[in-house]
Amino acid sequence: MGDLLSDDEIETRLPETWARDDDEIVRTYEFDDYLHGVNFAQMVGEIAESQFHHPEIIIGYKEVEIRLTSHEAGGITDDDTEMAELIESEREERDA
Repeated sequence: MGDLLSDDEIETRLPETWARDDDEIVRTYEFDDYLHGVNFAQMVGEIAESQFHHPEIIIGYKEVEIRLTSHEAGGITDDDTEMAELIESEREERDA
């Protein structure tokens, strides 16, 4: 379990496309259709399993919302910002 990040550390480490929502970091990804979003959610699930850090994933019709927090620490840690970066990297790789 990592230590909670300060507000300044969160701001510095948060990927550009992510936002802070209280004690979570969040991003909503948009897709052309439902199945692309489901496939993306599966990819996030595979990353989560490999990192043993599991986000909340909300699948909508053409969007997927990812929420990360470290429950055991009571807020945002390096684990969350690193997971967000891994998701961004994998998404960029798949879109290339």
